[in-house]
Amino acid sequence: MTAPVCTSASNAATAVAQTFPYPSFSSYVKARRPVLLRTARSLTANPSDAEDLLQTALTKTYAAWERIEDHRALDGYVRRALVNTRTSQWRKRKVDEFVCDEVPEPDPEPDGEDQAERQALRDAMWRAVMKLPARQRAMIVLRYYEDLSEARTAEVLGVSVGTVKSAVSRAIGKLREDPELGLDR
Repeated sequence: MTAPVCTSASNAATAVAQTFPYPSFSSYVKARRPVLLRTARSLTANPSDAEDLLQTALTKTYAAWERIEDHRALDGYVRRALVNTRTSQWRKRKVDEFVCDEVPEPDPEPDGEDQAERQALRDAMWRAVMKLPARQRAMIVLRYYEDLSEARTAEVLGVSVGTVKSAVSRAIGKLREDPELGLDR
């Protein structure tokens, strides 16, 4: 004997699931927050400001949740809220401008170092790092540019801590020998 099946109720549930991929606001935020946060970060220079911007846009979205007819277009709605909110913030910002007779000169660097020289050294360092083999380059970047520990670098690359130590040591030796850097003393 078979149990009766209510086809209209199951069809209605399927239709709702197809129309609304996110049954609740919280499930939408959980699923799409990383993507929306990247969008917010592209609109602001500060990661904290990006989080505030996203929270404001999500608050506006929550207030309009029942009025949004097509929940498949939520990302577009939130992105538009992000842009509009950021534009409003930009328009409301306080600008401190003072009229003066002379344009003030920027303060010199405390150590007296020329910015052009610093940039030239940075560029030379990156060129030297790019000459390293891929594995050593990855370890140098993770250790010193991303500031990861030896253990975390080993974990990210799937190697042992000893491998990281020896490869980084060899890479630093090659960087010291690079004639463009002039570090070999």
